[in-house]
Amino acid sequence: MSILPSLLQRETAVVYHHASRRLRLIAKRFLSTSTKLESEQGLQETDPSLVKTAFREKLVIERQRAEEGGGQRKIDKIHDRGSLTARERLELLFDEGTFYEIDQLKAHRCTEFGMDQNHIPGDGIVTGHGLMNGRTVYAFSQDFTVFGGSLSETHAQKMLKVMEMATRVGAPVIGLNDSGGARIQEGIDSLAGYADVFQANVDASGLIPQISVIMGPCAGGAVYSPAMTDFIFMVDNTSNMFVTGPGVVKTVTNEEVTMEELGGANTHTAISGVAHGSFPNDVAALRAVRRFMEFIPSSNDKNTVPLKDCKDSVDRLVPSLDRLVPDDPNTPYDMRHVISECVDDGDFFEIQPNMAKNIVTAFARFGGHPVGIIGNNPLTLAGCLDINASTKAARFVRFCDAFNIPLVTFVDVPGFLPGTSQEHGGIIRHGAKLLFAYAEANVPKITVITRKAYGGAYDVMSSKHLRGDANYAWPGAEIAVMGAKGAVEILYRGQNLEERTAEYTSRFANPLVAAQRGFIDDIIEPEETRKMICKDLKILKNKKLENIPRKHSNIPL
Repeated sequence: MSILPSLLQRETAVVYHHASRRLRLIAKRFLSTSTKLESEQGLQETDPSLVKTAFREKLVIERQRAEEGGGQRKIDKIHDRGSLTARERLELLFDEGTFYEIDQLKAHRCTEFGMDQNHIPGDGIVTGHGLMNGRTVYAFSQDFTVFGGSLSETHAQKMLKVMEMATRVGAPVIGLNDSGGARIQEGIDSLAGYADVFQANVDASGLIPQISVIMGPCAGGAVYSPAMTDFIFMVDNTSNMFVTGPGVVKTVTNEEVTMEELGGANTHTAISGVAHGSFPNDVAALRAVRRFMEFIPSSNDKNTVPLKDCKDSVDRLVPSLDRLVPDDPNTPYDMRHVISECVDDGDFFEIQPNMAKNIVTAFARFGGHPVGIIGNNPLTLAGCLDINASTKAARFVRFCDAFNIPLVTFVDVPGFLPGTSQEHGGIIRHGAKLLFAYAEANVPKITVITRKAYGGAYDVMSSKHLRGDANYAWPGAEIAVMGAKGAVEILYRGQNLEERTAEYTSRFANPLVAAQRGFIDDIIEPEETRKMICKDLKILKNKKLENIPRKHSNIPL
């Protein structure tokens, strides 16, 4: 019995010996393989071609993330509300295949509130440049699918880059706005970004055209950048602008108002005058912007004015004008019909058509050259100048003057609108804006008085006294302090009114006295209007008139 334990011990020792040897061989083989893998991995890390391939794969992924924005679910929400995404908008805005994106991979650097775990390349805004009708244009398009399109420090930097580049090369900049406002997680950095953008708007003003298209929400401080651009267009039912939303209004004033009523497209195009036009959907808005840009220079350089081949003869007579304007000075007519008959191919782009309808502002062409048109419209308020009309026209005149667009003015104005609401609202100050704008403008200025020009409104509407270059009147035009009936009542205290009115009309209610004084250059037949305007624009193409040197003027704002 004593031998068995020793035998078992010896066999066990042999087994353990062989097992240990096998384990050592396996371990050796594993170590050899591991060393080989590590060697291959090190080779990969140092091989430039493999490193570049890996980086390209990573780059493709990052670009895909940038293009996907906030993801398909959020994109579907945008489509469900009838809107396009930020990238789809840019595709429609530019000539096909010409848009080049800048800063696609730029992302925020915020680490607060978990933002360091939430980076999306592009940071909620697509920026770049492309061709529009063959001309270079810069643009940015806010992406509501990424952080609600909110503005961060990085977001603002991307906007600033395209604005500064546009100014540097002399190209327009178009902003497609669709943003929830400042990014709260970034606090003061976001507010600083807004202020930097505001300063860039001011720096670019008068150098390049700045166009804003509101295609979604635009609230709080965000509204002031579009407000400082040259033109604002909106989309019906999906866009809105307001400093404080309905909730704040309810809290402070106890007023209940919807977002559309407070700051929708109809509010800003027909009541506040903040916007210059609205369109039924994104597609219509972007197509309209493309058409609008056909009239607008790339910068304040005269050489960038977009000329167009004109098939409409510059010598074309317009006999229909004799029928369009009634002889009775109190009978209304639509000045837009007069404009349509005179301009190239009857084509014009009206600015603020639903605001202050008593005056028309529009871009058109004569002989292929873009012009800005201002015309009193007797169809509304007899064509009187009031607060809104004066402000609307003054802003338009100043834009045209800044960008070397000639001004053509059609005058049929009985004076300024009387009433306590106008006086208390500041008609003196607002009317002075239009007077100041016309007087300061040194672009070619051509004026045609179609029927009447009474009182101070005669002076204001681009008269010869405000450095008008070519001033005409039709034979039936009346140029006087006021209408014959009102003048006779004051002069003769109600005695022999009919006789005195006929006498006054014969002597003063016609353009002869103004022609004799040199206040108009000629009395022309209505049908000659287009021909004369085209001739004068050709002569005035090289006009030089410098304003008095100064830091800046002080228009009565």
